[in-house]
Amino acid sequence: MSARKQQLLKRHRKHKRLVLLGALVILVLFGIFVAWWPLPLFLLLGWVAHEAWFADHLFYAPGDDYRYDFAPGTPQFPVTLLMDRLQVTGDFAEAETLVLQLRIKSNWLGRLFDPHVWIGEDRQDLERGVDGERFLNLSGQGVALAAGQLSLRGRLCSVAQQATLHALSNPDYGQQRLMIVAPHADDAELAAFGLYSRAAEVSIITLTQGEIEAENYRNLGLDATQAARLKGRLRSWDSLAVPLWGGVPQQHCVQLGYYCLQLSAMAQQPEQGFASRESGESDIRERRRNNPLKLPGDLDGLPNWRNLVADLARSLEHFRPEVVVTPHPELDPHSDHVASTRALLEAIEISAWRPRTLLLYANHLHDNDRWPMGPAGYGIALPPTIEPLPADALWSPSLGAETRLDKAMALGMQHDLQGRPPLKKRLRRLIQRILAGRRWPATGEDEFFRKAVRRHELFWVRPLDRPVNDDRR
Repeated sequence: MSARKQQLLKRHRKHKRLVLLGALVILVLFGIFVAWWPLPLFLLLGWVAHEAWFADHLFYAPGDDYRYDFAPGTPQFPVTLLMDRLQVTGDFAEAETLVLQLRIKSNWLGRLFDPHVWIGEDRQDLERGVDGERFLNLSGQGVALAAGQLSLRGRLCSVAQQATLHALSNPDYGQQRLMIVAPHADDAELAAFGLYSRAAEVSIITLTQGEIEAENYRNLGLDATQAARLKGRLRSWDSLAVPLWGGVPQQHCVQLGYYCLQLSAMAQQPEQGFASRESGESDIRERRRNNPLKLPGDLDGLPNWRNLVADLARSLEHFRPEVVVTPHPELDPHSDHVASTRALLEAIEISAWRPRTLLLYANHLHDNDRWPMGPAGYGIALPPTIEPLPADALWSPSLGAETRLDKAMALGMQHDLQGRPPLKKRLRRLIQRILAGRRWPATGEDEFFRKAVRRHELFWVRPLDRPVNDDRR
């Protein structure tokens, strides 16, 4: 977790404690001056209300405007909403990625239930109490939009009659040689299964073995060290085997075997080895036995930054990708994700092969743990951006129903996404289903089955013919 997100979470918890303290004072005064017997009922109702309507981690005000700076030269077209139909002035026929910027305001029911917008047959959800500029994803609906037949209707919210369409044109990156940098097993599937399952040629490089937080495996009678080692073996296997479901052969998958949540520390001291926090292991070679190529880190097995960068440079030279898919260094706050892209950028500088384009993805956010909001299967609106990002282009390919199902099955094969959520989370979901109308998919109980299996995948496009921010936070 990044320092910024830690600060946001700390502030969120502080405010929650103050609210709870205030409520407790009121209840005590009520008990003293009125009656004690209703207090247990009040406490129960307060807890239920919290779980239904106030449990989301939303680290910004719903009335804040999102802020996006599109790449220079991005075509923009005025749009009018007339009788629930979008009317665009101008010709955007060459663009495949379409983003509609407009102002949305929830009504009072939109503070209790999730407000959303129907765009044709697609649905994109927003924050409760939304009141500001938002960016909806119209990609895949260009034909209906150009014909003036694309409907747009707000539910539990009102939408402005005037809007702006940002129309972005990209090549089909799925027809170029791809490399996907995955900090952990499952990151490639979460971000880009739809893309890589139809790609002409793709390689997947997984940086860590995913051994930490192995408490569930202790139920098998293992101690903490044994559980972490088993989990590391399983997730390393996932990184090599699951891509075959999407058509990627094992000889195009590489597991580097570094240790979770150690990449940032490695970057600070490049020559020092950083062993696993939980498994007791310190030699990365054990997880590399099935790799299709020899790597520099195979010589000494040290889990250090120097080896990581050299491994990535060798992978670039071996697979010669034209496009590399990697975490967004400014948007995705996970420390391993930030460090992964930093290592990639350093590897590009020393490699004999230089790709042309980065496609950046975000599997986590600073500000909103529910994004993409709303039920599985629908589109991905652009994420919250209260602090502006670099002015990148966007590419948002569409996924058909069959691909979405295959993506859900690929996630179901990942050991880290299996099993039931904790009891507290299951109770919260039950309360939200009954009182707030939220729904979760039947394909899996982990939150990523809702967030990742969508009508779109979303990438920020950053050419490598200009400087790239490696975000050394």
